[in-house]
Amino acid sequence: MPDSTRMLIEVSGSDREDFLQGLVTNDLSKLSDGIVYAALLTPQGKFQVDFFLVPWKDAILIDVAAPYGDALMRRLTFYKLRADVKLHELKVDVTRGVGNMPDGAYPDPRHEALGWRAYGPGFAFEEQADVDWDAIRVAHCIPEMGIELVADDSFILEMGFERLNGVDFRKGCYVGQEVTARMKHKTELRKGLALVNIDGEAPVGTPIDAHNKAVGTLYTQSGGRAIAYLRFDRATEGMTAGDVRVDYVRD
Repeated sequence: MPDSTRMLIEVSGSDREDFLQGLVTNDLSKLSDGIVYAALLTPQGKFQVDFFLVPWKDAILIDVAAPYGDALMRRLTFYKLRADVKLHELKVDVTRGVGNMPDGAYPDPRHEALGWRAYGPGFAFEEQADVDWDAIRVAHCIPEMGIELVADDSFILEMGFERLNGVDFRKGCYVGQEVTARMKHKTELRKGLALVNIDGEAPVGTPIDAHNKAVGTLYTQSGGRAIAYLRFDRATEGMTAGDVRVDYVRD
């Protein structure tokens, strides 16, 4: 079935590419190759929302999680000023699946295991209803908005955006670019998402501790593994999340 959890914003007008290029973390020139994964940041470099940019006729579609779509529309309208840009919600089916990609679909740019995404009628029959998307995300440590990705708190490099093809360091300025570039070039990441083994289950958001010190937070879990946000210098033996044993899976 089409994915009802997504909202599509159509961005049209002669200034649409320049407008988005100055706002988002990735380079819009990549649209010639398919979908682009990107995020909008605060001026302080903190994550606000992630989305896909999709080439669409004489426009660009923003494919965003539906609960955050209206807020993103308001934010884009705030930035629009006098630019020749028009924004409106587009009612078009969003479909995703794994395996053979149908004609007219696009590979998910974050990771090949996430399969493909398609827009418009005619794709629903291709989607597999029994795909365990959380299992795929956990296996490849892929964050999701509203779970691991926290608005006004997360930093995208700690969330793995570089390996997920969600940020470009050569494109020039965008909102939050200076902080992101500084984290990339001048510091070693001391915190971030990581894969952990777990002995049991704990609620998403459970704090992880070791030797009476805070280590991080446990998030999405599947098949004895989980995505966790860790302070790496404290990620040692003896970690627990509630009553659950947690072991850092190192590269």
